[in-house]
Amino acid sequence: MRRHVRRRTALAPVVAVLTALVAGCSAGSGTDGSGTDPKPGESNVAAEPGRYRSLPEPCSSVEGRRLKAMLPADASLTSEQRDQLYAGRADVSYDGDRRVGCRWKAASGDATRLLFVGYERVVSYDPATSDDDKARQVYDRLLAAAHLPVPAATASASPSAGTPSGTPSGTPSSGAPSAGAPSPGTAGSGAPSAGTSGGPAGSGSPAASGGAPSGTPSGGPALGSRALDDLGEDAFLEDRLTPAGPTAQARTVHLVFRSSNVIVTVDYTVQPTAPSDTPDAEETQDTARELAAGLADALSE
Repeated sequence: MRRHVRRRTALAPVVAVLTALVAGCSAGSGTDGSGTDPKPGESNVAAEPGRYRSLPEPCSSVEGRRLKAMLPADASLTSEQRDQLYAGRADVSYDGDRRVGCRWKAASGDATRLLFVGYERVVSYDPATSDDDKARQVYDRLLAAAHLPVPAATASASPSAGTPSGTPSGTPSSGAPSAGAPSPGTAGSGAPSAGTSGGPAGSGSPAASGGAPSGTPSGGPALGSRALDDLGEDAFLEDRLTPAGPTAQARTVHLVFRSSNVIVTVDYTVQPTAPSDTPDAEETQDTARELAAGLADALSE
């Protein structure tokens, strides 16, 4: 009996030491196995993701009735040719959840019309910056590149917003951009080259074409390039006249709006057939704005 008591007494210190070691390791280990606790005031909670996790299919995002109104086709086209025209041509994209676009072109007796609709879903890779805040920074850079003032509220929150040379994308600078997928509002961004009779060219946006913004008729509505307050969470419009021949001028309306972490671009160009004609600014802008409003409504559904 005494032998068993002595054996238990000898094992007791060993068990106590092992218990203390296990307790110490458990207390000093974080949930990530780093062995350190967060510093006071620090938070491991990431910023909120954006509202949108995917993008619409661009070529079917515009209703057929609206397409036919914006892009009247020549009466000589066959039914098959009309279907092909209104089906649109999708931009090449290697990540359909991040950037997509579609283009249309229609020639009729009075003019050639070109339309581009593009979507970009912005993702923040900074845990301290939400997708919405990152998208606002991207939008502000596009606004500044259009030579329009950045609102003071967003400019103070986004130090780099007024730098047009920044990368207008949610993709980290170390990553390669999506080839063939133009970024909204930048050179080659789907704003058609109004001076050519071919399809939309990648030669630059209306701002890069050298055309001057349309003026504001006396007593009429504001028709020049400006910010818009009735579309999405942020929006602006550029109106440009560019040479389309020896004397003709084409009008391009370049419209950009932001809804949460998605930035939408609409480029609508009207190139008249008659050299003396100039597309009406109010009519062209209203057509582009109505389309953009429909796209914004569809996103919010």
